[in-house]
Amino acid sequence: MSKHKVLIVDDEPDIRELLEITLGRMNIQTSSAKDLKSAKQLLDNDTYDLCLTDMRLPDGNGIELVSLIQKDYASMPVAVITAFGSMDAAITALKAGAFDFVSKPVDLQYLRDLVTIALKLKENSGSTDINMLNQPSAILGQSDSIKKLIHQINKLSRSQAPVYICGDSGSGKELVANEIHLLGPRSDNPFIPVNCGAIPSELMESEFFGHLKGSFTGAHDDKQGLFQAANHGTLFLDEVADLPLNMQVKLLRAIQERAIRPVGSQEEIPLDVRVLSATHKNLEEEVKQGRFRQDLFYRINVIQLNVPPLRERKEDIPLLVENILEKLSTQWQVDVPHLDKEAEKLILDYSFPGNVRELENILERALTLCDDNVIYAEHLQLPDQISSNTSTENNKTTNSFDEPEFNNENSLEEHLVEIEKKEILKALEATHWNRTAAAKKLGMSFRALRYRLKKLGLDNDPE
Repeated sequence: MSKHKVLIVDDEPDIRELLEITLGRMNIQTSSAKDLKSAKQLLDNDTYDLCLTDMRLPDGNGIELVSLIQKDYASMPVAVITAFGSMDAAITALKAGAFDFVSKPVDLQYLRDLVTIALKLKENSGSTDINMLNQPSAILGQSDSIKKLIHQINKLSRSQAPVYICGDSGSGKELVANEIHLLGPRSDNPFIPVNCGAIPSELMESEFFGHLKGSFTGAHDDKQGLFQAANHGTLFLDEVADLPLNMQVKLLRAIQERAIRPVGSQEEIPLDVRVLSATHKNLEEEVKQGRFRQDLFYRINVIQLNVPPLRERKEDIPLLVENILEKLSTQWQVDVPHLDKEAEKLILDYSFPGNVRELENILERALTLCDDNVIYAEHLQLPDQISSNTSTENNKTTNSFDEPEFNNENSLEEHLVEIEKKEILKALEATHWNRTAAAKKLGMSFRALRYRLKKLGLDNDPE
């Protein structure tokens, strides 16, 4: 197998020599240039697997070279070498299309990791587009907005730049983050998703950075944090806007320094982690209101990726319905049902404020209610239908289960779950907790009721 070849561009002889020796020990051939002009000549006369360029050159800057390589040598990754503390320059380079950056003084271990990942990316560059065309993507749809999203995912998977994924709740932001990871050179390493809003504030530092034994009451053993778990892989920070301000400061330092300090430790641990983040909130508005640090926003929002809501790509709904029902039927080991014409029309006309997640919940509920493998309109239990049915029922009788009210503090998904709980409990009470009779009253099989009770956390109620 032929050696990899790397182009080094730096006007400092000592830096060039250091890089040449380091890469030479990795069995990598190198060519060196001291300025833009000689770098362009080398690019014209030879083929390289990677370019390492300084930001400041005698006859220009590294951004010019990044742009040139992006334009004429798109399959070749390029990483920039920046001055110590020059984060603005690094972010500018990443926005221009640089694969990654390394700061002076050069951390040789980080450099070796960067080069290894970049060369793996170059090796896979010929197959990435083929995979995108011939293998099914986890992002389903044929709409223009989804085709654009898949194209952006394919492009961003070739970079190490932080990506801020924005979109409505339930639109599939974690799915997008996972796809970026799987298509990139880190795919053999961990993808660690974390919901920032689900971690108690007093445990956040320990959860993210780990802790040493005895560092606080209850720390009986050393614990690895999420950053360490994601080393050489990807850390996905979902609902990043929910982080408290004091944690935002520590997160910013970890991202900028590429190192973490476990609770109770005096030493930092260098890490190689790509950070992707997301929230359904307007992060720019959060910054204006003082709830989110501007410097952290600037750092995680190097590249912004928008995930379209389901209401803007309704032509994708039939494909999504088919896929979701196939998965549920396989999971439950039943025949795949289909929607009748009226149910199909209701689905297509619905606005889906909860996006794909809401569609999944609606179809899962409908599958438990349907018979003969046909989902009718009444099985969908869309909010308008539920409101109408419960209003009629309330006019007939009154019981101890009050109708839960929808408010802005709860999501629509949570509201629908509460309604479902109420109806099931009402049926159980009416049948004196006879589950077989309750299932019949609700128009579903005993197996379906048992599944719903377990999912809703009601399976411990008395028979």
